[in-house]
Amino acid sequence: MRAFIAAACVLSIACSAKPPERPAPAPSARNLVIITIDTLRADRVGAYGYTHARTPTLDALASQGVRFTHAYATAPITLTSHASLMTGRYPPGHGARHNGMRIDLKTPTLADKLAQAGFATAGFVAAYPLDRRFGLIKGFQTYGDRMPPSSNGRAVNERPGREVVDEALVWFASHRDRRFFLWVHLFEPHAPYGDPANPRGLSAAQRYDEEITEADRQAGRIVEALAPIRNETMIVAAADHGESFGEHGEVGHSIFLYDTTLRVPLIMTGPGVPPGRTVGDVAALIDVAPTVIALLGVPPLDADGIDLRPAFQGTSLPARELYAETFAPLLDFGWSPLHALRSGAWKYIDAPRPELFDIARDPMEEHDLSRTEAKRLTEFHEAVARRSGPSTPDSTTIDPEARARLEALGYVGGSVRPASANRVDPKDKKEEAARLAQIASGELRGAALERALRTVLASDATNPQANLRLGYVLLDSDRCREAVARFHSAIAAHLPSADAHLGLAACQVSARQFDAAISTLRDAERVEPGNPVVIANLGLALSDSGHPADALDPLQRALTIDPDLHQARFGLAVAFARAGRPADAASAAEELLQRLPPEAPQRGEVERLIRATKMRGK
Repeated sequence: MRAFIAAACVLSIACSAKPPERPAPAPSARNLVIITIDTLRADRVGAYGYTHARTPTLDALASQGVRFTHAYATAPITLTSHASLMTGRYPPGHGARHNGMRIDLKTPTLADKLAQAGFATAGFVAAYPLDRRFGLIKGFQTYGDRMPPSSNGRAVNERPGREVVDEALVWFASHRDRRFFLWVHLFEPHAPYGDPANPRGLSAAQRYDEEITEADRQAGRIVEALAPIRNETMIVAAADHGESFGEHGEVGHSIFLYDTTLRVPLIMTGPGVPPGRTVGDVAALIDVAPTVIALLGVPPLDADGIDLRPAFQGTSLPARELYAETFAPLLDFGWSPLHALRSGAWKYIDAPRPELFDIARDPMEEHDLSRTEAKRLTEFHEAVARRSGPSTPDSTTIDPEARARLEALGYVGGSVRPASANRVDPKDKKEEAARLAQIASGELRGAALERALRTVLASDATNPQANLRLGYVLLDSDRCREAVARFHSAIAAHLPSADAHLGLAACQVSARQFDAAISTLRDAERVEPGNPVVIANLGLALSDSGHPADALDPLQRALTIDPDLHQARFGLAVAFARAGRPADAASAAEELLQRLPPEAPQRGEVERLIRATKMRGK
């Protein structure tokens, strides 16, 4: 164990000093494509032994290249893990230690390095945690992160993989003659999985598998497009983290650091990579950047990861520690953060009640040996302290809009309590964390969701997200009288989004309290200036209250911001008709008809409006 401590000290010194610049290696590959599939467990991929998998794209890539059987993320968090993949650094080295926290822009990134070397660089992402504002845009000349328009005022924070790949393929078609780096991120396996209300009655785990199949299908479209240049293109397929279905009491991901959420698939194929090789040595997402940089013949990054190429030829990778962390317990709930260190056969999780596992004998981490390994425990604790650094991330660096949108994706949702020296061990709150994860995931519906929300509110009556979600459950079941109080409670908590105002206004319009609804929507505008759905709803309320002329301005403003807000365009046509302007009404309705898909069920209603306005204009 002394050798372990000495090695840790040497490695700590090495990581803090900038390595000397080495000459660029000879390139094996001309281009690079990285495909990341969010929330994908390694043990749900066919190439990793899952017999029920339908992952032909990933399985084919594994057969054509190198598959790492023991690859690990640095955090069970989307932004944090992707930042480590793109920089080759542990979270303390890039700064994005939780979703919503921007990476340190002084940190060199893979895209940055390749753009400087003359590559065309583009990234296309499927979910808000990777929005450009959080810094991963650095080095990408094109960054596709625009989410689809919302129709109900609630932020849209993800998009289908099909749309991401469509956008990526358009870019590829115009850049395939240059050296390029293309990153495509797919979000399908993230909760909620498919449609939980689907009458087929599939379990969450079964729907999760179906989402993996869809992500694999979209990855296949990328691989197929690369066919003419596959012999000169490096492809990396990986996940950012896994997912828990009750293992260790966790539902989802982000709270704990067990391998259920840290182990990820990692597959590399292309020039310089031998086909059909399986590597059992420990690898990590921080190793991707150093490895592909070497294969592309570009000067190396200052990274914590290592070049994995020796493993391609059967050489053992060096023994080392792998670090991981999660600040979700602290920043989302005020509980203790967790840190983990893997070394040889051992894995240590630093917590108020630390855990130690002999993962060589106990890969499921079921038998905590901390009580019988006091000396080893102390050594690991000291090593973790050197890795994690003295600073604690500050949740105030997550701006209010980002927090609201991350809550909508299920990443945060509790009432954050002030941190203290005696922080709660997340293991003691796993039931509460699992309940909140189920609520935020979208997996619960109807009465089950209502019961879960009321359970949370029984012990945390002012929880703003629980009040907001319960308000919408009540609204959707025509219980506006009860919902109004919930929306008022959420508004009183100063939620940084207009969702509560929109729910309250819907109830007020339902009760024909138009003046109250208009006042609520004007307040919503102050909370989210420029939100086109808030502005459109204001116009609709004005029109329905008998002031159609006053409705025209907000409806037109909403459509200037989002021309595809179909409900607003229909409302504009109705407002024109009510205001005695049938020609303008017909024109607005005809434009809406052109924008609607051929199969849209609203087309009949729009056509009736056109006929009515044209008759009135005669």
